[in-house]
Amino acid sequence: MPKPKSAFETLYPYRLYEPEDVLDPEKMYTVPEIARLLQGLDPDAQLDADTEDRVVVWTIPWLMAHAEELVINDPVGDEPGYFGVASDDRPPQEIPENADE
Repeated sequence: MPKPKSAFETLYPYRLYEPEDVLDPEKMYTVPEIARLLQGLDPDAQLDADTEDRVVVWTIPWLMAHAEELVINDPVGDEPGYFGVASDDRPPQEIPENADE
């Protein structure tokens, strides 16, 4: 249920971190690892399941907002996808036309 702004003691501007401010340009990360980094935590920090679910949900829009600045690997089998900062050293390849087959 919406609340009036007057119900809150403080209001801050909404800011999104830039990928290069959060991610090491030489590494690739899973979504849960990025979620932790966006919260100022170590990517290996232990979180209870509810907290992890919540921060992962908050991370998905961030990934979408920065899609043009990121690269993702081609996951193998049940392995997760890994995201990283796009760079001139290793630019993204074109996705093959038969990639969905």
